[in-house]
Amino acid sequence: MLRSQLYVPANDEKKLRKAASLDCDSIIFDLEDAVPAEEKSSARNTLKKMLEEEIWKDKELGIRINKVNQKYSSEDISIFKNVGSITFLVLPKSENPLGALENESGKKLEPLIETAKGLLRIEGIAESKGVFALGYGAADFADSVQGLTSAYLENPYVKTKIVVTARSCGLIALDNVFFDLSDLEGFRKQAQQSRGLGYSGKQVIHPSQIPIANEIYSPSEEEIESARKIVSAYEAASKERRGALKMNDQLIDAVHYRQAKKILGQVSE
Repeated sequence: MLRSQLYVPANDEKKLRKAASLDCDSIIFDLEDAVPAEEKSSARNTLKKMLEEEIWKDKELGIRINKVNQKYSSEDISIFKNVGSITFLVLPKSENPLGALENESGKKLEPLIETAKGLLRIEGIAESKGVFALGYGAADFADSVQGLTSAYLENPYVKTKIVVTARSCGLIALDNVFFDLSDLEGFRKQAQQSRGLGYSGKQVIHPSQIPIANEIYSPSEEEIESARKIVSAYEAASKERRGALKMNDQLIDAVHYRQAKKILGQVSE
């Protein structure tokens, strides 16, 4: 599962070391916006050296490279393509099909939909070889349409478009960063809304957000127990050649059975 993806500036050794001890499902070392141009080279070198240490065991690691086909991105790829602990690349402001980037990098790909053009071309991006997830960047998206970040943090059209495209291509969808670090209840509410839309997890920027994301994007004990009852009752009804049944005054049929099986599948992962 990818319930929580933590961004860490690649030029901050203290934060890098702390990230290794946190309970996030994956870590994204940020070489793009978090690193000033004059520090990108030293950040790459620092990160590559640190990745040789044993502290990263059992962590899924990725790098947010600089925008593809622009300055710095080719260096990002060439330096880390042979680093085995890095399993995926996060691609900011993706606007075009990704072509042979998987072959070039040897990594899985997670494009970020952060511009109006990227949203219009999302199908081609999602269908590119090597893509396993789509992420949403609300602030850059708002900037691209000359709107307000606050209006796009929870925009139902954009979020639904991204998750529908992701799921139609067999990908997971990852919700946008929540910027107000003091508002954990706001973070929780936004995560609950995006989980309801079908998102698998959330991009996070502070350790305090990690346990909330892990909780929200995991089935609750109540959901698990309900799923077990639905599976048991539906399978018993199927043996009697019944395709639907009533449980607690609710109609249960094949779609509810499939949903319940998915919940139980998450528990076994």
